[in-house]
Amino acid sequence: MQTVKSKDGTTIAFDKTGSGPAVISVAGALQYRAFDQGSKQIADLLAPHFTVYNYDRRGRGDSGDTKPFAVQREIEDIEAFIDLAGGSAFVYGISSGAALAFEAALALGSKVKKLVMYEAPYNDDPAARQGWAAYRKELDKLVNEGRGGDAVILFMKLVGMPEEHVEG
Repeated sequence: MQTVKSKDGTTIAFDKTGSGPAVISVAGALQYRAFDQGSKQIADLLAPHFTVYNYDRRGRGDSGDTKPFAVQREIEDIEAFIDLAGGSAFVYGISSGAALAFEAALALGSKVKKLVMYEAPYNDDPAARQGWAAYRKELDKLVNEGRGGDAVILFMKLVGMPEEHVEG
């Protein structure tokens, strides 16, 4: 494990694998290096051709967390890896990490050479947008009340986990 400091001083933990052009791997909401073997497998497959930076997003795994949460802070985390890698990189994101990678590409311009998004949580259907607004309102309420466990349960239900697995 290695670490890098983000713009706000937060320590971000990562593994660096392979050699070649840099790929920054941005995990989904509940993923982190020790838990997510899929990201490690992808890094291992890319390693013969790329240098892969697989990191724990802030507040997860071995990374620090500086309050309050802001998407801009997570973009700064990605930028710290891009700078560490020499100033430009390919960025790959999965699930909410794909949405974050997209935001980073918009904000960082040519520092992001190419963008790969897998299962980004975007849906422009009016019913889906209405459901998302209700979900965000409830999620914000739970987080503001310090009910992190209930917030995770709400998220797991949103992504379709069967009720018996959520409650267990």
